[in-house]
Amino acid sequence: MLLAVALAGGSLLLVAVLRSTLRDDVRSTVNARARELADELDSGSVPESLALPRTDDLVAQVVRGDAVVVQSPALRATAPIAEADAGSSVARLPGEDDEFFASSVAAGGYRVIVAGTPEGADEAAAALGKVLVVAAPVMVVLLAATTWVAVGRALSPVDAMAREVDTISLSDLHRRVPADGTDQLARLGGTMNRMLDRLEAAVVRQRQFVGDASHELRSPVTSLRHLAEVADAHPGRTTVAALAEGVLAEALRMQRLVDDLLLLARVDEDRQGTAAVAVDLDDLIADAAVPTTAGIRVSTPGLRPVQVCGDRAALDRVVRNLADNARRHARSLVELTVERHGATVVLHVDDDGPGIPVADRERVLERFVRLDDSRARDGGGTGLGLAIVADLVRLHGGTVTVSDSPLGGARIEVRLPVFSQRTGAPGHADADTRREEP
Repeated sequence: MLLAVALAGGSLLLVAVLRSTLRDDVRSTVNARARELADELDSGSVPESLALPRTDDLVAQVVRGDAVVVQSPALRATAPIAEADAGSSVARLPGEDDEFFASSVAAGGYRVIVAGTPEGADEAAAALGKVLVVAAPVMVVLLAATTWVAVGRALSPVDAMAREVDTISLSDLHRRVPADGTDQLARLGGTMNRMLDRLEAAVVRQRQFVGDASHELRSPVTSLRHLAEVADAHPGRTTVAALAEGVLAEALRMQRLVDDLLLLARVDEDRQGTAAVAVDLDDLIADAAVPTTAGIRVSTPGLRPVQVCGDRAALDRVVRNLADNARRHARSLVELTVERHGATVVLHVDDDGPGIPVADRERVLERFVRLDDSRARDGGGTGLGLAIVADLVRLHGGTVTVSDSPLGGARIEVRLPVFSQRTGAPGHADADTRREEP
């Protein structure tokens, strides 16, 4: 509809412009012819020798006073053309009803009058208007059909993407939309496929998390039920104190597991990072270095003040989880050291325990992953401690890696951004101070 209106308006404007242009051409011709005849008279020519126009559309008169001296053969008038004084004007020819443009120029005691009709210009504009009345609707139909076909072909990949996405559900997130080519639609398809990749990974992660959490919670619930059933079936074989001790131990174990699960759920919801607050990492290390396991010595050699950027409670959880994990698997010694390398703070947590095999160093940072007997469920571990560390450190813009410790066991290395005193945000080291750990 808009196209038809625009085309109709354009057609009317074209006819009007053409008519105006052709009529201006007639005026220009009349003026030019009048000046030419006047110039011939000024040069000494007599009126009878002038080459006057001989067509019906362009006529001329040479008059002296009110008498016609000579005129074009097409004129039968005996009086000068009316309203043809100085300049161009609309004239009325004697005995004619049509509109004429006239120009009058004085020369050598005479007055040259040239008149021309714009009838040809009007007829040409009218003819064009008739053509457009027929051609414009045809053009609109052809253009609409062409546009329909072209747009349909161009958007057919979008329809295919829409149909494919409409059929994808949680049960078949492995499916992808077509994304062939290098144009914008292909890039759109690639973007949608990457979104589906992230969605599939999130759903898989959630399902695994729910399954693992259910499995882990089943153990303390089963233990509590067993204690209750034994006490109910054989009241004489246990005491209230023993029953309370067993129930309390399993309840605490369940509480730690639920707390860890809630923490991981909050971390999953907050993937945008943490506030840029200065945290004294050395203070957190000193607080976590208090020995809590008999026979395990905790050392913090060379501990010096250093600030990192992040949330104090979250970073305190990171340090404590690392220290608890090292104490749980150490034979006699745990060592916590911190160093600054340019814009990065590096925390090393070493133990002299059995270590972690190379093949398991990535897996150990995943949720609910426990290794063999050397790192099995003991000491109240939930299998979430290092996973919490990895998620919280990632949330702070840092990294966690596992390697061999100089003490003979495992080394867990945490890298965090330094707090900048100038900007109140993660710092940036100068070029000459930026270096890596050898």
